[in-house]
Amino acid sequence: MLNLTIRQLRSVLAIEQTGKISLAARYLGLTGPAITLQLKQLEEEIGLSLFDRTPDGMRPTAAGQALLDAAHAVQERLRTLEEEITAFKGGKRGTLKLGAVSTAKYFTPRLIAGFQKINPDIDIELFDGNRLQTIEALRHQTIDIAVMGRPPRDIEVEAFLFGDHPLVIVAPPGHPLAKKRDITKEEIAAEKFLVREPGSGTRTSLEIFFADVAGKIDNLGTEMGSNETIKQAVMAGLGIAFISAHTIEQELQMGRLVILDVVGMPIRRQWFSVCRSDRTQSPAMRIFQDFLIREGAKYLPIIPTTYPAEMLSSYGALPMTR
Repeated sequence: MLNLTIRQLRSVLAIEQTGKISLAARYLGLTGPAITLQLKQLEEEIGLSLFDRTPDGMRPTAAGQALLDAAHAVQERLRTLEEEITAFKGGKRGTLKLGAVSTAKYFTPRLIAGFQKINPDIDIELFDGNRLQTIEALRHQTIDIAVMGRPPRDIEVEAFLFGDHPLVIVAPPGHPLAKKRDITKEEIAAEKFLVREPGSGTRTSLEIFFADVAGKIDNLGTEMGSNETIKQAVMAGLGIAFISAHTIEQELQMGRLVILDVVGMPIRRQWFSVCRSDRTQSPAMRIFQDFLIREGAKYLPIIPTTYPAEMLSSYGALPMTR
């Protein structure tokens, strides 16, 4: 049995977070030699090097990453124990680490605000990234809950549906197809698309949509790294885009973008609250999950009521008014 201490595990976590012995020491309020000693004792106990010393800082080895995964799990369990004890005392206090895929960042701030109005003593730390980054954060337990579309299949998770997520094709108002109805898949495939990077959930949905159009997947479009960049490029006339309707609420209201009437659109996906099933949920996690299931949908952006009625009708159950 390895003789590891909490202090040693906190030292390696600090090294991972800061990348340097000196910064880890400062972070923990210790001296550099003290951190070095903790690391040396760990490496001697395990019999393997835990970090590679590189010009860019300390990088975990394979053994080091395995130890860090265990250290994160221990740290999270101690945190949930503290919150459980607080909950047993009758309070609703705690900290929740919330992850959100980049598309969800358009509504997560107001969702968090709504949650904290009724749970003011639960602090929320927000992490946002693309789909792959969010999955990795779940994998390494650096977040408690992820707000995302399709739940990952290679991690044991629990997923709770809390709202619809429509995906649409947008163009500038002056685009030749802006007033056309029932645009076919073949017609729209001939247009120049601006697309997200590989790994984005939105891009994956577009690839599925064009799977039966010969050659389109091989030349999907020009890659751009964020929804904001794509929206600005579309408004500038550089192409059209397949994008979440929840990212374009303001642009539709201002008349700077229009939704194209493409056959088979909108593609309706769902929003999920996702957490690992192999860890103990803290009271804060359970309270937030319940809130999302009960009230999450009302914090999702809506299609403006000023948008043409014939387009609004294609949204079915999407709310039309606040």
